[in-house]
Amino acid sequence: MSDMSQWFVTAQGERVLNTQQAVIDQLLSGFFGYHLLQMSVQSRELFGASQIRHKFAMGDAFLAEGEKLPFEDDSLDVILLHHLLDYHSSPQNLLREIARVSLPMGQLVIIGFNPLSWWGMWKPFAALKGSVPWDANFIRPGRLMDWLNLLNFKIDRAQYCIYGLPMSRKAKGRTPDYSQGLSRNTNWPFGAVYVIVARKQVATMIPIKPVWNRGQAFGQLSVVRPGRPAAGRGISTTRNLPPGD
Repeated sequence: MSDMSQWFVTAQGERVLNTQQAVIDQLLSGFFGYHLLQMSVQSRELFGASQIRHKFAMGDAFLAEGEKLPFEDDSLDVILLHHLLDYHSSPQNLLREIARVSLPMGQLVIIGFNPLSWWGMWKPFAALKGSVPWDANFIRPGRLMDWLNLLNFKIDRAQYCIYGLPMSRKAKGRTPDYSQGLSRNTNWPFGAVYVIVARKQVATMIPIKPVWNRGQAFGQLSVVRPGRPAAGRGISTTRNLPPGD
């Protein structure tokens, strides 16, 4: 992944990173909590717009040795995965570990390359050279959302950006200002980069109500029908009158 880190300082990579930074700034400014973790394939800190006090970055060196993150269960408020799933050998296992350390109702932001884009169409040809970023695993956004749903995450939003061709020359003009609502107006699902925001759900207890079967509740009871009293043994209904009446 060191090659990917170097790609982000090229003209093409810097344009992509600056656009991603604009989207991330828009998102993180509305997130709150105590702890934020960034996990990225490059070293630039992307959480400058966050108001969370404890923010720290983590590269891929630790995950190359194992899947276990050095955090307690339910301990992180916001986790930012920047192209880490694109290069991880087992993205599903990594997401399980992310789900373990995320706080209930915590925010997860995932940035990755979209195969359903011009860049995704160009990838099979460019990957023959083995160069970055074309050697990455372009994970389909819908597939990633299915994985998150299985891990009890609810998708809040999916943002797409970078709709141009994968040209290496430096693009003209400024980076779009996503804070002004442009991201919502031009959010077509075939951008080269997706930004998926998900929230870890809280497990709720579902009360189990007893099911009453009316057919069995009184099924063993017999109904006593009133019968005629036997002759000579019944109760006399004639009132004995006092003498003289």
